[in-house]
Amino acid sequence: MRENETRLFKFPKFSDLIVFEDDNLIVINKPPFIASLDEREGGEINILRLAKKYYADAQICHRLDKETSGLLLIAKNPETYRSVSIEFERRRVNKVYHAIIAGTHTFTDLKVELPILNQGSKNVSIDRAKGKAATTIFNSIRYFNHYTLVECKPITGRMHQIRIHLATQKAAIVGDDMYHGKPVYLSQIKKRGFSLAKNEEELPIMKRFALHSRYVDFTIDGKKFEFEAPYPKDFATLLKQLEKFDS
Repeated sequence: MRENETRLFKFPKFSDLIVFEDDNLIVINKPPFIASLDEREGGEINILRLAKKYYADAQICHRLDKETSGLLLIAKNPETYRSVSIEFERRRVNKVYHAIIAGTHTFTDLKVELPILNQGSKNVSIDRAKGKAATTIFNSIRYFNHYTLVECKPITGRMHQIRIHLATQKAAIVGDDMYHGKPVYLSQIKKRGFSLAKNEEELPIMKRFALHSRYVDFTIDGKKFEFEAPYPKDFATLLKQLEKFDS
């Protein structure tokens, strides 16, 4: 975990994160390096605490990994929380994530169905005997010389599902050291005209794993909700550098 990044990260105002709000629901574009819920270590700010300061009855309807950015649904009352939870349980919430992965991969409706075992302490593994069913569909969006922008559609919602399913395809998300994904350095893709000052250490272009919750849609009481979240600055910067130097 990038603890230094967490300490240096400036937490935004909760109101600045909101992409939609009505009497029952808040949808935010979660920044990276903020946990969705209270962590065991405690002490750190998180989205749930920020949401409750903004609206006392707020409840997080699902969670994103701390480093993952993007759309997060927050209920403003127990009825909405229950309704959204039912939609998740019945797998009627369509979620789309974007990831930048190592290597050039041609995924066309690739369905990965590998059961995931939650071993606790945020550790999971593929276990065909003891794991719970997990399905993700992958489609390549944009190809670079050494990387690929991929659309990820999790049908189930297991911990680290997208990350570990991509790793099984030898397509780990860049920067995801837990699953052997290596960060991207400008010196790797910009062969000419790159130099560092003496004794200067090169930092990766993106200081976390490149996963963003891009799109979600669902229906409650006959009303369809549909949202899309723009890339945060670090994700957009990495894409821009790949387009410039790795295309």
